[in-house]
Amino acid sequence: MAGRSHAVVIGASVAGLLAAAVLAERYDRVTVYDRDTLPDGAETRKGVPQSRQAHGILWRGTDTFDRLLPGFADDLTAAGAVSFDQQRDLITYLDGYLLRPAESGLIIRGVTRPTLEHLVRRRVLALDGVSAAAGTDVTGLTASGGRVTGVRVRPAGGDAAEDAVPVPADLVVDAAGRGSRAGNWLGELGYPAPEEEQVRAGVVYVTRYYAAAPGVLEGKAGVMTTPYPGRHRGGGVLRQEGDRFVVFLTGMVGDDPPVDDDGFLACAETLEPETAEVIRRCEPLGDAVKMRYPVSRRLRYDKLDRRLDGFLATGDAVCTFNPIYGQGMTAAALEALELRRILAAGPGIGDLTRRYLQSLGKLTSGPWTLSASGDLRFPAAEGRRHPADRFFLAYTDWYRAAASVDPELGRTFLRVANMLDSPLSLLAPARIAAVLRSAGKGRAARAGKRAGTAVKRAVR
Repeated sequence: MAGRSHAVVIGASVAGLLAAAVLAERYDRVTVYDRDTLPDGAETRKGVPQSRQAHGILWRGTDTFDRLLPGFADDLTAAGAVSFDQQRDLITYLDGYLLRPAESGLIIRGVTRPTLEHLVRRRVLALDGVSAAAGTDVTGLTASGGRVTGVRVRPAGGDAAEDAVPVPADLVVDAAGRGSRAGNWLGELGYPAPEEEQVRAGVVYVTRYYAAAPGVLEGKAGVMTTPYPGRHRGGGVLRQEGDRFVVFLTGMVGDDPPVDDDGFLACAETLEPETAEVIRRCEPLGDAVKMRYPVSRRLRYDKLDRRLDGFLATGDAVCTFNPIYGQGMTAAALEALELRRILAAGPGIGDLTRRYLQSLGKLTSGPWTLSASGDLRFPAAEGRRHPADRFFLAYTDWYRAAASVDPELGRTFLRVANMLDSPLSLLAPARIAAVLRSAGKGRAARAGKRAGTAVKRAVR
């Protein structure tokens, strides 16, 4: 890639910054454009509406961040991120079944999004040749002879009639997230936009921070309760840096958690008891905030029959997942790692584009399958359902029940959620046999628990 002088990244998101770090290894200059003013510290910003919501980094995410930015795991520790074993230290209810606790070796980092972005931004912008052009809007692409030649930019919030300034570039990476305009830009240049897959599940998040109180969730890093057909709400608690809890409530396909104090607590009380206990016993730090996430989408760049050479995409500009599963940042990091691998092979710009865009299909397939199949269990969710889905969804219902009895099944499920194994690993013959052995026991235990809870409520 010698002689390629300038690469442009659109968006100073986590995905964009990680892509910039990789490009800095091969390009003389890398410019990251973002419409926002980029803060010097760990602050929320307008262009990241999810920054005030709950966050955690999956085991594979932290490992990949550390490979891209050596020592990053130590940065997280120094910033106070809370490390915990996902199966041993997190109380997890899958469809109302308590995941059997055990040592999994899957270490999750509980850290706020502003702190995470600050750590990544500080590392990447300190790299030789990398600079950020904040407060700048990219309005389109320029191209000639079948390949990208640069971008057009203007000050964000400026006069819409103002002529944009062309900026030459040898490679452009779209990391503009869900607001990406790449489809329109490609159309303007005579190229097809990527095919889009959608799952519309109407996800709503409400989040509030609390000061951790002594004795609350003692010895545990938090609790997670997933929504499921018949109960369209979930939520939980995670420990975060600064001796805080972040409490989050989620609703799907019409369930809309409230933000007022009484409604927030009442909603939490419909879940397992740990979340409501935190709300009752801990001091709130600010108000509850709501975010709507109506649709997940996957853009099939891997299926394009005509590509604009030198134009790539990453992160949420390629695939967005239901945030309940916490896979977005890990997927973006894996895409950056794949870009590094292909760049190291030294292909020409056309082959680089083809190989990278085709790899996006494989990289997003596993997490998209897990997220989409989870959402499409809800009859009101909109999306393409395949004939084989009915069997897989029924099987995973039994799997969740069995994982409340068999800890090895739980570990395998978490390895899939951490993007370490394919969802097909859940269908290995030995695991099917284990599910058949244990699912009935799990269902009976849950039925007994529900009966006991009903009796307690009746006595009250």
